[in-house]
Amino acid sequence: MSVTVGQPAPHFHLFDSDKQEVDLDSLKGDNVVLLFFPLAFTSVCTKELCSVRDNLAFYNGVNAKVFGISVDSIFSLAKYKEEQKLNFPLLSDFNKEVSTSYGSLYEKFGFGMIGVSKRSAFVIDREGVIRYAEVLDNAGLVPDFNMINETLEGIS
Repeated sequence: MSVTVGQPAPHFHLFDSDKQEVDLDSLKGDNVVLLFFPLAFTSVCTKELCSVRDNLAFYNGVNAKVFGISVDSIFSLAKYKEEQKLNFPLLSDFNKEVSTSYGSLYEKFGFGMIGVSKRSAFVIDREGVIRYAEVLDNAGLVPDFNMINETLEGIS
């Protein structure tokens, strides 16, 4: 399934690295940025998420909640978040259901891994509608943060 701009965001509830449940419906009233990433502790993922960490004031300023999502366990994500001093929640999609519903799942990944989140970015507005969607087939690339930020500025 793929997600397109203008459609309602697929519902989800996942656990974060602090073992707290995050439900998309409870985030209505806030803009939401979902950043799917392949694997914790990898170089491109770390570069991407640390960039968000370093620019979190911008996201706070446009009333946006940022979430990183991968198929890593909550325990791996907790260690990764601690080591990288990430200041936003990391959600575990261990069962791959949310990555699938957002069209963000590699069927085959490196080293024979099956079912790893594709590097993707989605901006969801206060009403739960997708306002930006980018799904990358090349895990070595990062989302277009200029477009993400422009989208957020336009809806805040």
